Amino acid sequence: MQLEVGKVVKGKVSGITKFGAFVKLEDGKAGLVHISEISKDFVSDINAYLKLDQEVEVVVLSVDEKGRIALSIRRADELKKKENVGSPADYFAKREMAPKDFEDMMHRFKLISEEKMSDLKKGMQAKRGAGYKRGHRQ
Repeated sequence: MQLEVGKVVKGKVSGITKFGAFVKLEDGKAGLVHISEISKDFVSDINAYLKLDQEVEVVVLSVDEKGRIALSIRRADELKKKENVGSPADYFAKREMAPKDFEDMMHRFKLISEEKMSDLKKGMQAKRGAGYKRGHRQ
């Protein structure tokens, strides 16, 4: 099986070091997931994220001329999230119940709009320094 860069493959964690984790792929080859490619969050201890013999999905980042394989768990997770998003209608259908009628839809729209406007006003006031009057000393 030829590995393609950008392809998502499955494997098992075969070793953990301070700089990354080795993953044995389904075809018997092994690759390295660098510590920076384990999670989008800062990883100080790899053992908090991975265990030996844990099954993981990884993205093939590169294969060099010596046959070394660079892998990424973080990017595989990002790809899965992108695939699961679907259409905007699917997203909103999962988030809350569909409006019953036009009035209900308008009521929700007004509530959301008012929240957004108040957030914008607060942000603008903070940028302008509201509450602080220049030139007035007590």
